[in-house]
Amino acid sequence: MKLRELAKCLDIAEPDYGRFRVAVRELLDSGEMVRLKRNRLGLALQMDIAVGVISITRGGIGFVPQEKNGTDILISTEGLLTAFDGDKVMVRLGGTSAGRKTGAVIKILERASRNIVGTFHKARNTAFVHPDNPRFHRDLHIPLGATAGAEEGEKIVAALVTWDDPYLHPEGKVLERLGLPVDPGVDMLTVVKSFGLADHFPTEVIQGAEAAAAAITADELARRLDLTGECIYTIDPEDAKDHDDAISVRKTSGGYSLGVHIADVSHFVKSGTALDNEAFARGNSVYLPGLVLPMLPESLSSDLCSLRPHRKRLTYSVFIDFDNHGKMLSWRLADTVINSRAKLTYEEVQAFFDTGAAIPKVANLTESLLLARRLAQLLSAHRFAQGSLDFDLPEAKIILNKKGEVLELGHRVRLESHRLVEEFMLAANRAVALEVFRAAQPFLYRVHDRPDLEKLEAFAAMMARLGLSFGVSPEMKPLVFARFLSEVKDRPEADFINELMLRSMQKAVYQRVNIGHFGLAFTHYTHFTSPIRRYPDLLVHRLLRSLKNGRYPPPFARRVESVIDHVGQHCSQTERTAEAAERQAIKVKQVAFMARHVGDEFDGVISGVTSYGFFVRLDNMGVEGLVRMSVIDDDYYRLDEKQYRIVGRNTGRVFRLGDRVRVGVLKVDKIANEIDLHVARQQRQQPPAGRDRPRKRRSRRKSKSES
Repeated sequence: MKLRELAKCLDIAEPDYGRFRVAVRELLDSGEMVRLKRNRLGLALQMDIAVGVISITRGGIGFVPQEKNGTDILISTEGLLTAFDGDKVMVRLGGTSAGRKTGAVIKILERASRNIVGTFHKARNTAFVHPDNPRFHRDLHIPLGATAGAEEGEKIVAALVTWDDPYLHPEGKVLERLGLPVDPGVDMLTVVKSFGLADHFPTEVIQGAEAAAAAITADELARRLDLTGECIYTIDPEDAKDHDDAISVRKTSGGYSLGVHIADVSHFVKSGTALDNEAFARGNSVYLPGLVLPMLPESLSSDLCSLRPHRKRLTYSVFIDFDNHGKMLSWRLADTVINSRAKLTYEEVQAFFDTGAAIPKVANLTESLLLARRLAQLLSAHRFAQGSLDFDLPEAKIILNKKGEVLELGHRVRLESHRLVEEFMLAANRAVALEVFRAAQPFLYRVHDRPDLEKLEAFAAMMARLGLSFGVSPEMKPLVFARFLSEVKDRPEADFINELMLRSMQKAVYQRVNIGHFGLAFTHYTHFTSPIRRYPDLLVHRLLRSLKNGRYPPPFARRVESVIDHVGQHCSQTERTAEAAERQAIKVKQVAFMARHVGDEFDGVISGVTSYGFFVRLDNMGVEGLVRMSVIDDDYYRLDEKQYRIVGRNTGRVFRLGDRVRVGVLKVDKIANEIDLHVARQQRQQPPAGRDRPRKRRSRRKSKSES
């Protein structure tokens, strides 16, 4: 039917017709209703049609998820029509293949808003772009008048102009030239553009940040609680550019008093301004190797809102009282002004803890640091006793030179000083969440849902194949997970088990409905402590400030829920994008480093087993590569899927998940970001702990038979 015909059949009165059109539009957007030829409307299910956003694999196979039944529709390469990864498509349903519903794309409803980053190639009469992202399965034809002067081999940013015929290449145009792949900084710039991250601030945003300094007046300082005489200090990474949290600790007759003092970003960034709109669009700061994309301009993030030592700074503080066992008793919030006594690094604090020797910066803070250490230990013990999870997975450490070239790969060591600051920030976030929850007002929570039962059962089955018992039930408590992690922490495959368990978990998100934080075993939790680099924290500060006698003012109360929902959904997505970009950037640097070590040998642990080979994670480097079955030439190997191993048919030689193995670097593909390894000819003994440098293969020439 046409829209008017449908309205007539449903007896829609003329005054209600506008609302009726909106309802139909929503059904069209959701895919429950489809628009056919001659503007006729129909129900998707009655015509075996589905609508969704398509994901395309490296191999050119498409999947369209269906939210109602949780399954994906399989789209063959031939059935993609002109769909690109991320496009909203209409799919005609077909039969089934291996128990999975299949279909074919019949219409592109909406192109994904994206730029395409790739390598520019030019021939005599034509030009094209080969996309970096393997999910973009077709090269982009570029008319000679739309090349923007790009040269052969350059990295460029292109836009799709048109693609109507699947038998022809899509047509695009060059938007921006990034430079040659070997040029300094181009590798990270490529990642930035691939994920659509903002790498500069508009002029009006920079001007707004610089003008914010005028917001510090004598009256503003006078109305705040003056803490400039208190023993307050920051503890941050050595290379930190911003310092948005400071701490103070003192002993009380009943236990401890903790002060967590957070840069008062909300005082400078006002809602609805260009500065605020830009911060919201970014959602969070992004940290890539050698490059930071801040949420706020440097004049704020590294100056006005950075808690530098010996300077008055506006802060929003939460004071928490604990008993002698680390149990939270009470808390209060206040607008404050502080004067940090020192800018400490994690390494400086840890050196003091380890040796008792205080460097000049620490000398006047020793009593406070020792109190802080004791309180943090109590908080950790209390939290872990409740079942709070601590995956403690290795974090990549990449040391670069001034050109951005990798000098060294390794893992960041997690120190006791790191845990100290983490515990205090967790306590502050929890106290703030409880503050608003008890007022029964809408709020932005940081939530982590309980794991999906089906994923847990798959994890348990995998553990059983490794000889481990992990019982699963619908109402499992975090403590069960924590105890299991403690039991396996000394096994060689512990990191792999940690990762598998983490994958079986839900992702933490921002939302208004409080369902608690499963991973932390907290019933109430939010993000309050990093408003310089996370927009949700900035909103939380504003929400707290808006509460008057435990209530939001009526005009704000009427729209607060929609504001919270909008920020929560948007910032959950920007966080996922930032995490994906950071992983990709680390992989790019790792691959570039390993390209200089083709032929070298390393020790590692088998971290994954597949039908085509096994993955090896190299010791103390965070690098993972693939040993393909085709290069293990001493036997024919088959996959034993139940035991997570591959087995030689004649020799019985086994490569099993968690086994230590020595491998050589066979090939590195910088375009695909892949590292191919081979099993070293002679397995050597495990090197002493701490060895992380590659060992050269013997330089003697090999005979053809040996090769």
